[in-house]
Amino acid sequence: MKSLNQEIESPSIKKVKKLTNPHIAPLEGEWHKSISQEYNIFKRFSDDKIINIFKTIAGHPKLLKNWFPFFSYILNKSRLPKREMEIAILRIGWLCQSEYEWAQHTISAKNIGLTEEEIKKITKGPDAEGWSAFERTLIRAVDELHTNAFINDDTWKALSEKYDNKKLMDLIFTVGQYNLVSMFLNSIGVQLEEGNKGFPE
Repeated sequence: MKSLNQEIESPSIKKVKKLTNPHIAPLEGEWHKSISQEYNIFKRFSDDKIINIFKTIAGHPKLLKNWFPFFSYILNKSRLPKREMEIAILRIGWLCQSEYEWAQHTISAKNIGLTEEEIKKITKGPDAEGWSAFERTLIRAVDELHTNAFINDDTWKALSEKYDNKKLMDLIFTVGQYNLVSMFLNSIGVQLEEGNKGFPE
C-alpha cells in the first residue's frame, strides 16, 4: 500500500452513467416564494434565469437555506484568485465526471479569461504542457485530494510558497464543495441547461 506522502499518479477517470431523465425533477412554477432571498441571489448569479441545480435543491428548502451561505462564500468570498479557483473547480468536476458542473464552470472560467485550449487542457492533468509551475502544483493538489483525501507534503510545501494558511484552507474547502456538488448532480441527474456544452470530445 502506498504511503500518503508518496507521489501519486494522475487519477484514472471512471465514466459516470449519464441519466437522460433526472431522478428528482427541478421545481417549476411559484416555488420561489418560500425562499425569496435565495431566489433573488440565484437570479443575479445566472443572469435572471434560474438554473436547474438551484431549482432542484429548492425542493428541499431547509437544506438549500443551510447550504447556500457556504456555496456563496466559496464562489464569491474565497481568497483564492479567480483563475486558480476555476481551474480547481473544473479539475474536480472532470475527475468526478460531473458534466453539469463542467458545463457551468466552463462558462465561468471563460468569463474570467481562461481560453478554450486551457480549459480542455485541464482534462489532461498537471503534466500537460503549458501550465505554470504553480498551476501544475494546484492541479496536482486537486488530484491528491480526490484520490487520497490528503495533500502530499511536497505538494503542500509548494502551495505554501504562494498561499497563506487561509488560502490553503479555502482551496481544500473549494475542492470539497465541488466534489459534493458533483455527487449531487450526478446522482440526481440534473440536466444541462439548454445550449450548454458538456465535456470536450
